[in-house]
Amino acid sequence: MKKLELIPLSGELPSPKGVALAILELCRRDDTTLAEIARVVQTDPALSSRLIRQANSAAQGAVRPIASVVDAIGRLGIGTVRNLAMGFSLVDQYQNGPCAAFDYQAFWSHALLMALAAQSFGAMTKLGSSEELFACGLLAQVGRLSLATVYPAAYSKLLQDPDAAHRLSALEQEHLQTDHNELSAALLTEWGIPSTLVGPIYHHEHPEASGFSPGSRPQQLTQLFHLAHRVADLSLTTDGERSRLISELMLLGGKIGLNADELGVTIDELVRHWREWGELLRIPASSLPPFAQMSSPQELRPDERSSAGALRILVVDDDPITLTILETVLRNALGHMVFSASSGEEALALAVECQPQIVITDWLMPDLSGLELTCALRATEWGQRIYLIMLTSLDTEEEVSEAFEAGIDDFLTKPVNARILRARLRAARHYVQLLDAWERDRAQLKQFTAELAISNRRLEHVAMTDLLTSLPNRRAGMGALERAWAASSRFEQALSVLVLDIDHFKRVNDTYGHAVGDKVLIEVAQQIQRVARKDDSVCRLGGEEFLMICPNTDIKAALLAAERLRRTIEALQINVQGTVIRSTVSIGVASREPRMTDSDTLVNAADRALYRAKEAGRNRSCIIVQGRLRCLP
Repeated sequence: MKKLELIPLSGELPSPKGVALAILELCRRDDTTLAEIARVVQTDPALSSRLIRQANSAAQGAVRPIASVVDAIGRLGIGTVRNLAMGFSLVDQYQNGPCAAFDYQAFWSHALLMALAAQSFGAMTKLGSSEELFACGLLAQVGRLSLATVYPAAYSKLLQDPDAAHRLSALEQEHLQTDHNELSAALLTEWGIPSTLVGPIYHHEHPEASGFSPGSRPQQLTQLFHLAHRVADLSLTTDGERSRLISELMLLGGKIGLNADELGVTIDELVRHWREWGELLRIPASSLPPFAQMSSPQELRPDERSSAGALRILVVDDDPITLTILETVLRNALGHMVFSASSGEEALALAVECQPQIVITDWLMPDLSGLELTCALRATEWGQRIYLIMLTSLDTEEEVSEAFEAGIDDFLTKPVNARILRARLRAARHYVQLLDAWERDRAQLKQFTAELAISNRRLEHVAMTDLLTSLPNRRAGMGALERAWAASSRFEQALSVLVLDIDHFKRVNDTYGHAVGDKVLIEVAQQIQRVARKDDSVCRLGGEEFLMICPNTDIKAALLAAERLRRTIEALQINVQGTVIRSTVSIGVASREPRMTDSDTLVNAADRALYRAKEAGRNRSCIIVQGRLRCLP
């Protein structure tokens, strides 16, 4: 890695400015305090909110949420705050620029996803501070931004080269006498990023060339940044290229101990955070399909499906002669649909696309061996259904046992005998047929289960709903009250209830009939629901009685709500066959008090207040506070 002064550059390099620069200067002092940094941070509301958000991230494992800049800095640490401020400053400054072929928005979108991936994988592996890794991931490719800033015209022309996507560093060295990795490492060193992180960042695009000792922390960090970079590549990858990238990610994830399911859950969570952070930083972060969808084999076109009796077979061998022989026998002599690959990595990507029923793979291959390919396939749900045959010239007990433990179903000894191959395929066909039958049965069972779940949800809804008013019934209301009581206890929040009763409702039924009475109940229920706040819960207790549960509401606010509701119903005009019917309600209001032992005591208190309201003349609200009753108006 070259020092910055040794890199041939002309023009102004990207650098943190404003508040970020002030923070960098403060951090160079040995006597800097949290309070000094906090005062500087608080002058930038955007930076303040971002640091607080980072301090409250799930990776912190914090129990108590952070609400102040001082607390956020204390939790993150001065070094992390410096790095984050530096990164956010560059994001804000370089949303656009003079380099025509450089996509600034795509660059920061990729950088943000890489930052989040590095943070997440860092938390899993304990290789470093997750927040510091976030900052490093955000700035890992800053050399590209620098070249676009210093050499806008030349770099724009370079980026339009057809080979730029595959050999960008080589083209940069050829035309600009430096490359983005050198420049990134030099800038990060200049900005105070520890050398233990700069080295892995420098090598993260090509970890195999790092020279770090296998298993060492620098080597593990290099692999971590490489994986984070490839995850970020999902943001730029087309649908057609995505299957190959997904197969690579599964291999890379395995190197840090993640199987396909764990990797999938992690990436789905990363995408969610990516979109949230994108809104905060004003960076585009378009939605990606769920990992399970991206990693599933694509549906074959009708012309790609095997004819009746034919099997889809993937043959993998780095020996072109063996590959040709197997293809010829399987396709011409046996009539199967054959796909071929000359390496394990190519085979893994092809398996995602062609959905083979059988894989015949050589054992000894460079880069990715047959055993490693087997493990990678078996790590996926769809790969567990493939029938795997291993080709080997090694037929000792130890090798065969190792192959079966890795997940193969059968093996063939080289050179392959056509008659034995045919016999092995008969066993494979039987397996495929049994699997197909099982898949059909499973599909029918899934459909039945889904239909049963829908029926159960409908029954549950009916069991918890008042059929006349469509409000939750008494059972549902009591459940909501228990949950509200528990939340009130846990968070030490106020809780109030309103018990309502329609005045002289029996007179309505006796005068106009039960059909009209039902209409009155429906209209009153609709008005209660309309007046209730979003967090309030309303239910019909039975007859003409209703319950409203008001979380985080004290007695004063509850009384105001009761009076608003009472006046609304008092003004209600219900037209029945040309006759206008008016109704009023009496309301009992109670709030949770220390002496109350459970939710029943709260409702009982509201009931007492309701009876007092009726005794006082109806069409009024009555509250009970510490055993004392008072009615309004």
